[in-house]
Amino acid sequence: MVWSAGHPISQPHATGSLGPVGPFPDGRVRRVLERRWLHYAFLTRDLEFGLVANLAWLGVGAPAAAAPFATGILLVHRRGAGWVSSQFNAHGDEPIWSAFRRPQPLGEEHDFDLRSISGNPAVQLRVARTSQPCTSQCAPFAGDHFLRWQSETGVVARGTWRHNGEICPDREAVGYHERVRGRWGWPELGGWVFGFANDTASRSGAPAHALVFTLIQPLQSEQTTGSVMVWRDGRLVRHFPRRRVSVAVRGILDRNRVTQVPGLSNLLGVPPMSTIPRRLLIHAVMGRDEVLLDFLCDSAARIVIPNETGTRPFSVHEAIGPVTVEGRVSGRTFAFTSSGIVEFAGGAGID
Repeated sequence: MVWSAGHPISQPHATGSLGPVGPFPDGRVRRVLERRWLHYAFLTRDLEFGLVANLAWLGVGAPAAAAPFATGILLVHRRGAGWVSSQFNAHGDEPIWSAFRRPQPLGEEHDFDLRSISGNPAVQLRVARTSQPCTSQCAPFAGDHFLRWQSETGVVARGTWRHNGEICPDREAVGYHERVRGRWGWPELGGWVFGFANDTASRSGAPAHALVFTLIQPLQSEQTTGSVMVWRDGRLVRHFPRRRVSVAVRGILDRNRVTQVPGLSNLLGVPPMSTIPRRLLIHAVMGRDEVLLDFLCDSAARIVIPNETGTRPFSVHEAIGPVTVEGRVSGRTFAFTSSGIVEFAGGAGID
């Protein structure tokens, strides 16, 4: 079978003799707002290309035995040329690769082919894990709404990239993968900031250091959650909880640097988007351990998201740009400069 937006597909999990193979626990998605996501984000070592992909399964309500509704979107960014996106029809051979399928030893390579129906954009990669995942985290909010996620950094991807019809082979990228499940409506979610940064310049294999940060901001501010996680040589060495993390933004990204996707969304009466910060600073301190991430947004793609519970608009913004990281964990200091991808999500309206 192949991934096909808007058509029933098999559940994204299986069961082996030792339990669920993954990437999700056994059990069907039944309720309309129940969701399962696989999220991918890669940056080539030469920092020329970036990739963001989201594959989602949504519950369809009664009958309980009905197959989930599936969508997928693929975005590819090229330095100096901007973003290219599929519609919500990105597809590839099933089952799609996930770091959360077991068993899967570190270093074992697998195919990761994802493409638009039109063939542009597309990637044909061999991917391998180099790191261990973080612990699973959960954010409850808005009554019975909740979001549960788990991430893994240091995913190495080698292969061919297609951007605006040009095929670029033999590029190596390092990235980030995440699985998300839960039950929520977009307005109730409020907004979030997710992102990662890998030290990709030092060597092949696992990054010397890598960071992943999360900040979930529901409409009820007292339910805000977040964290900053630091990996060293593929192992998680520090998890800063929300109460030890401060976030600051400065400036606004010029709207001319934002591409609205997918392309067909430009035919709809979509309200103005939320502003995107030009600069993001994240500072985490716990005891003598400390890390500072300084991200400068260079360009962004605005993904227009349908609202299943009302008419209030919602968008997810994939932003790419240079990032500087410095810190100290367990008495060892580190610093690196690279590119990062940050995901800003929130409502839309007239500012």
